[in-house]
Formats: sequence, C-alpha cells, structure tokens
Amino acid sequence: MNIKLNELSDSEQQLEVTLEYGEISPEIENAYNEERKNITLDGFRKGKAPIGMIKKIYGEAIEYKASEKIANKKFWDFVDSEKLKPVSTPQIVDIDFTPGSSLSFKIKFEIKPKLRLKDYKGIEVEKPLFKIKEGEVQKEIDYLLKPFLQYQTADLIENSSFRITVNLQRLNDDGTSFQEAKNENMVIDLDDEKVNKELVTNAIGRKTGEVFGFSFVDEHYHGEEMHIEKFNYRTELLKIEKMIRPEITEEIVKKISGNKASTLDEFSLILHKNFEEYYAKQSEEMVENNLLNIVVKNNDFVPPAGFVSTVHKRFVELERENAKRYKVPHFDEKSVAEYYKPRAEWNAKWQIILENLADAEGIKVEDAELEQIAQQEAEKTGISVAKLVKYYKDTNRNESMLEEKVIKFLKENAVIKEVDAEKRINEKKGHKHES
Repeated sequence: MNIKLNELSDSEQQLEVTLEYGEISPEIENAYNEERKNITLDGFRKGKAPIGMIKKIYGEAIEYKASEKIANKKFWDFVDSEKLKPVSTPQIVDIDFTPGSSLSFKIKFEIKPKLRLKDYKGIEVEKPLFKIKEGEVQKEIDYLLKPFLQYQTADLIENSSFRITVNLQRLNDDGTSFQEAKNENMVIDLDDEKVNKELVTNAIGRKTGEVFGFSFVDEHYHGEEMHIEKFNYRTELLKIEKMIRPEITEEIVKKISGNKASTLDEFSLILHKNFEEYYAKQSEEMVENNLLNIVVKNNDFVPPAGFVSTVHKRFVELERENAKRYKVPHFDEKSVAEYYKPRAEWNAKWQIILENLADAEGIKVEDAELEQIAQQEAEKTGISVAKLVKYYKDTNRNESMLEEKVIKFLKENAVIKEVDAEKRINEKKGHKHES
C-alpha cells in the first residue's frame, strides 16, 4: 500500500492511496458474497448461484461498485490510525480501479486550520450589573396568583384592577377603519404591564357600553434606521369585571411556591434570591458573549466552507427537531436557514479559534477529569464508570468541558469593568435618539 498525505491549503488536505489487488481481495470477496444474496440465475434459487458464475457474468460491475466503498473504508481506517480530524464530509476527487490489478484514489477533506492567535489577553470588557427593581418580586407574586383570582361583574372601571372585554378596531388617521384590523370579544387585563398604557388610562372611568378611542406612537429601529408609526384605535366596551384577589392562605402559598414556602414573606425571600441568581447569570453570559465576539474579531479569518456548512446544517436540523417536539404548525426551513447563516459562520470561527487557543495555552481535558465526573454520576445512577466515560466521549462531553476551560482562561485574563446595566442601556438609547 502506498499512501501520501498532501496539504492543499492551511485548511484542506488530500490523501492519495494506491493498493495492490491482493490487499483489497478480502473486501472484493465480501462484495461478491453480499451481491450474491440478491442475484437469481436460471437453474438456481435466489442467493444460491455459484460465485464462479456470478464473477463471470457480473464480476466487473460488482468490483467497480465495491471499489468506491473500499476507498472510503481505507480512508477512514487511515484517519483513525493517524488521528486525523476531518471537519466536513470528505470527497473522492479521483478513483482508478483495474480489476485484478490495483486500486488508486484521492480523497480531499477539510481540517481546522492552525492559527497564529493574537490579542486574546488583557481584553477590556464591560460586565453589566442588574439590580432588582422595586416591586419586581411583588409583580411575580401577582402573576402567580392570577389562577386564584375571582371576577365580579361591574358597571364602572375604577382603576387598573379590572378585566374588560372589548371590540377593538384600528383606525386610519382620518377615522376610517384600517382594512380588516379588528379584534372582537378581546379580553384584556388592565393590570398586565404588557397592555398599552394609553388604553388603560382612557379606560379608567368608563362604563359598560361606552365607546372610546386611544392612540400611541411606536418607535423602533430597523438596523440603524428609526421607524415611527402611529396607531389609532376605537374601543367598544362590552363587559367590565372587577378582580377580587384571594385571601393569602398557607395552602395557596405552598401551591404557588411549589411547596418551598408557607408564608408570603418566606416566598418573597426565595423569589428575591432567584432574581439575584438570574441576573448574575445574565451578567456572566453577557461578559462571555462580548469577550468571545472580541476574540473572534481580533483573529478574524475565512473558515473552511464545508465546516461552516456542517455547522449550519446542524443548527437547522436542531430547529426542525424543536419544531416537531413543540408541534409548530408551519416550519419555515428557508427562513430558519437564512437566519442561521451568520451564526453558523461565527460558530465555525469560534470552534477553530477555541481549539487553537487551547493548544497555544496547553489547556486540556484529561481522562482523569472525565472519570471523576463519571464517578460522581455512577454513585447516583448505578451505571459503571467505564460506560459513562465512553458515553461522555461519544457525545463530545470533553469538548464542552474544554470550551468551559478556555472561556474561564479568557475571563481570568480579561479586564472586566462592572457597570450599572440600566444606566448603560439608557445611555445607549440616548445615543440612538441623538443620531
């Protein structure tokens, strides 16, 4: 067997192999035996024709068909023995087979390129600190209590603690109906913070059967361009219901807290802690995302197209599976694929930078670390450590652990500046309005 590995570029290699016929004869014989199962010749039952006759009649076709499978098998045998790491589907670019003589082939494949990384230490990045807003915990409690609310029919809307049923018609600026934009028998909780404030303000003091209007202006950005749109509505008030809040009992508190608390004070403390943990996690994720974006920007390059395509297909397939799981009626694969194009390219770049950075800094995941995790899991599940370690490797657990280590390294070597999240958001809004 003659093997030659050629480097076509920093991200593409080509394997050239020449095999004598004797080296592939076992695979050729296997091909005959497999094909024999489906062949019927006169005088013989299906699958029982003599191999000699099959070779005489179909030999050339069977061997040519087998040659491509053999080439692929030999390629992957070489990949395993040399610990190569193709990152996309390999392609046979040339194959030359002469029955009884030899098999030669060339297979091209992509690899993750070696990069000379720069500017990944000492990066300045902001860490937004989120504070729990006044009334945030109470809002969550009110939301969880909604199933326990009772409603009493009323004639007058006294405040926002009411539920109303309306016919809502959008209007043009001249007061005519806006096409078919009408919602009938629409139920609205006036204390829901998502409900338009102008509607709530104009509804208070109204009686059943009254008709009133409200308007608001929506400002939003499409990229860097601000769009301003005015909305006018005519509201016919069909029904008014007053919200009657329940008496807070221990039973109710246990239900809304999942049996974690018996009193509202206890539950409030739990919610407060949950908010703190949630905001802390958000802050860390924003630091990581900003940091990784800067690292990729500082080391930008063109990733292998096949690898990007593989990542892209994985994203789309995951969305397709989620759509099935959650029974999404119409999965728009074209839109999903378009949405994930830039994300797939960024992810491919990051995966390659990640591996290069780990090599440069000697960051590794040792088998002992996987075994330690497996040991802890084995005590809980009863599954053997060896099986768990194999499962971790088969599902690329070591790769996710490596990424965690690299991100930790980047954060430890970054200059992280804590800033007030709300203040920074308001500053950015101000800059957008000025521009």
